[in-house]
This record gives sequence, structure tokens and C-alpha cells, in this order.
Amino acid sequence: MAATGGSRRAKGLSDQGTGLYEAGLRFWQKSYAGDYLGLVLLLAAYLAVQLVAEPFHKMFRLDNARIQYPHAEMETVPALWLFIYGGAVPLATLIVWTVTFRPSIHKAHVTILGLATTILLTLIITDMLKNGVGRPRPDLIARCKPADSTPTDILVTWKVCTETQHNLLHDGWRSWPSGHSSFAWSGLGYLALFLASQTHALRARASLALVLLCLLPLAGASFVAISRLEDYRHQVEDVICGSLLGMGIAYFNWRRYYPSLLSESCDEPHAPRGSGKLGANGGFQRVRDEEEGRFSISDESGARR
Repeated sequence: MAATGGSRRAKGLSDQGTGLYEAGLRFWQKSYAGDYLGLVLLLAAYLAVQLVAEPFHKMFRLDNARIQYPHAEMETVPALWLFIYGGAVPLATLIVWTVTFRPSIHKAHVTILGLATTILLTLIITDMLKNGVGRPRPDLIARCKPADSTPTDILVTWKVCTETQHNLLHDGWRSWPSGHSSFAWSGLGYLALFLASQTHALRARASLALVLLCLLPLAGASFVAISRLEDYRHQVEDVICGSLLGMGIAYFNWRRYYPSLLSESCDEPHAPRGSGKLGANGGFQRVRDEEEGRFSISDESGARR
């Protein structure tokens, strides 16, 4: 009897463990816990890169004309304004849209979640590429202030530099890709995709005014990217690659939550996870109203009623 009672208790604990595991698995699959865990990991990785990582210092020559440009003390778009243009403006627009049009909680949630994911993913990928490639900026020599005895016709290392400001000097090897460009095109590019979806800007005979509205964020992102050339912070290829990187990440995250802009339902996100509703375009769609989901009944003549 004692053995029987013990086996029953063991079986009960086993069933309870299985139930907890299955409940946790269902929660993971039907919620956005994985997305938020990913955001935390991205944030931790970004902070780690900022605190401990330094760029690879590629060797350079003093007679290289591509890195002899002057160092601009005042940037056209400082870092603070970059975060305002590329991050605060898109977020504020989405908040105003939420307050004004009162979309479903799910729609507002995934839209803002997609923006946050886009910006963080762009930051970490851009910084990893910058530090890994270690390409000299156009104003490297002005930053470096090489010693007078440094030869001009051979490759030298950063050890010849006399600049004592650590960030100013070592940031001179973080040219590719352009961080301003990638950040601006990620946030503002995501905003452009959002506006295009809500206005159906790619539908046939769409209003030109709506199309221009959707292109406005991209014009702002282009202004930020071009300013990096005017400040001699980057080469043209740095800006192009940074812009493509930011827009690519924005589109990637947009499609995780929304259907294609060519879809008739492009203004509605995929249905909440776990709803079991799979749309014709291959993604989850908004759950239809009960009356919309009823089957129509046909009479003998084939007419619907």
C-alpha cells in the first residue's frame, strides 16, 4: 500500500511538471515573450559594445588623399538630433496615430514593438560592423595628428597619432557603414512603411498627395545621410551601405508583423499569435467579425441568401 501511494504521488508530480511545461510552452508560442526577450538581449549587446568594444585599427598612409579632409567640430546633425529625427519622431507619430484613430490594442502593440525592434537591431548590427571593419574616416589624419617624424609614403599604425582624446581618435576608424544613415533610414524608413500601409499608397490610382506623405520620412532620412558627406565623416559608399542596411532592417521587421504593401489588407497586422487564423498571403490576418465568418446558404437556384 505504501509503495502504491508513493507511486501515485510521483505520478502526480510528474503530471504537474508536464502541465507547467506545456503551459509555459503555450504562453511562449502564443505571446510576444520571445520578442521582448530578444529586445532585452539586443539592448544588453548594444551596451556591451559601447562599453568594452573598440574598433579594429586598419593601417593607413599619410599621403592618402581620401583621409586628409578636415575634422568638422560642429556636425550638421549631431547625435542628439539624430535620435530625435530617427527615433523620437517616428515614435511620436505612432503615439499620435494611436490616440487619434484608436486602433486595436494588438495593432498598436505590434506596430510600436516593430519600431523598437528595428531601431535596436540596427544599432547593434551597425556598431558590430563598424568595429569589425575598422575603416578610416575621411578626416582620420586631422583626428590623428600624427607625429612630425611619421613617414608619408608607407603604411603606419595608429601608434603614430598624438591625439589624446580617446573617443575622438578611435572613432576615426568607424567609417563603414554610416551609423547616422542606418539609424535614420531604419526609424524613418519604418515610419514610411507604416504610412504607406495605412494609406494604401501602392494601390492603383493612389493619390499623389498620399504618396508624397509616405516619401516625406525618406526625404528626412536622405538629408541625414547626405549631411555625413558634407561633414566629411564618411565616404559615399559608407552612406549608401548604411542607408540600405537601415531600410533593409526596417522592411524585415515590418514584414514580421504586417503583410505586403501590395496586399489589400496591408493596413492590418497579422492576427495575434495563437489565433490560428492564417491569411491567403501566407501570414496571419485579422480575425474577422462573427457575421463576416458565417457561411452563406444557397438555395436550389444557386442564389446566396
